[in-house]
Amino acid sequence: MARAGPGRPRRGPAARRRRTALGQALGIAERFDPAVVGVVVDAYHVWWDDTVHDQIARAGARIAAFQVADWVTPLPEGVLLGRALPGEGCVELRRLREAVDAAGYTGPVEVEVFRADLWSRPGPEILAAAIAGYRDHVR
Repeated sequence: MARAGPGRPRRGPAARRRRTALGQALGIAERFDPAVVGVVVDAYHVWWDDTVHDQIARAGARIAAFQVADWVTPLPEGVLLGRALPGEGCVELRRLREAVDAAGYTGPVEVEVFRADLWSRPGPEILAAAIAGYRDHVR
């Protein structure tokens, strides 16, 4: 979740490693200038953390992006393919968005859905469902 700054290319296993707890990512990011190293608040990876709202407040101006997806059970084979449309799962997406807003983030909100069963549906149908889910459960 921490992004590499200038002169710090990601190579080898480190290029594929990520910090899933926002507090862990901030522990790394805070060593650097906030204009160079930020964090992504990815709802799918941080919603379960009982300190996430405090960590979002701590992140403040370091928030580089906010991604929303819902968590559904049972998880499909390939856990990362369990990212559901907003409102289809158990994540309090609106509460996370309110925390991100309160921290000062004003950038775009990405609806990031990876679901094999969605890929067979027509694109306009998925887009309409994503917009409706965003309006009803995020905004």
